[in-house]
Amino acid sequence: MGTTWSVRFHARARMDLHALHDAVQARLDRVVAQMSTWEPDSDISRFNRADADTWFPLPDDFTAVLAAALDIAARSDGAFDPTVSPLVAAWGFGAHADARERPTDMALAQARARVGWEQLSFDPGAHRVFQRGGVTLDLSAIAKGYGVDLVASLLRQRGIESALVEVGGELYGYGHKTDGQPWRVLVESSPDEEADSEGLEPRVLRLEGVAVATSGDRWHAYEHDGTRYSHTIDPRTGVPVHDVAAAVTVVAETAMHADAWATALTVMGIDAGLAHASKLGLAARFLERTPEGLVERTTAAFERHLDT
Repeated sequence: MGTTWSVRFHARARMDLHALHDAVQARLDRVVAQMSTWEPDSDISRFNRADADTWFPLPDDFTAVLAAALDIAARSDGAFDPTVSPLVAAWGFGAHADARERPTDMALAQARARVGWEQLSFDPGAHRVFQRGGVTLDLSAIAKGYGVDLVASLLRQRGIESALVEVGGELYGYGHKTDGQPWRVLVESSPDEEADSEGLEPRVLRLEGVAVATSGDRWHAYEHDGTRYSHTIDPRTGVPVHDVAAAVTVVAETAMHADAWATALTVMGIDAGLAHASKLGLAARFLERTPEGLVERTTAAFERHLDT
């Protein structure tokens, strides 16, 4: 996934840590083997180049993630779309990126014609998806979170009653530490900008059987001809998001859902995203850029997870 992972936990004495490490790595390798667009032999890469008018068989993990992705696509009114890959590439991002410049109108139109989650034929019961021709899936905004959930599940299966799992900044915590306290984590955001924002205090979350993920434009963006382009592409318009928050953080029961919703709310923009999150009862925090510096806006559900 092009990132690191770590696990902190409390376990019985004499546990074979080398075996546990290998088991964790194997779970994450499984996600990469199925859902990495950077790996030419992964299941998702093979689907993306499969023959037209064919059903493609999916392994269990891939099926579960695609089902969740399509559910969130529907609930976000298309702000999250697992078929967005052609647009991401057209704007110069992702595994198959074109030049980092504004695409021509023709290239953009061709990319948009291949995007649309509602056009995807998916049969979760039979673990298969239909390749109608030219469909390219990208689960980068949800698969990493699923990897976190897989690791947490593994730890529970091994009898570990308290752990904090982190993959590329996305976290899931459960149980309590030896002092009886829950796992506490600092909300990831935009540190360089926060340092210049008076009155914006660090936020600490309690992770008691929940996950947290953050999305924003400081990680992947570029400038061309004086215009800044974010890697967050709105599938509904075909262009990078303009009203992008400095950071959007979501707390959810699974890292998979936190991961995907952080992206979806970023795509919606600050006002629409905050309204949508409040409507659905999502725990979300937005950092808005203003002339006076960063301003925090949160939903009521997010406030309940803060360590006060």
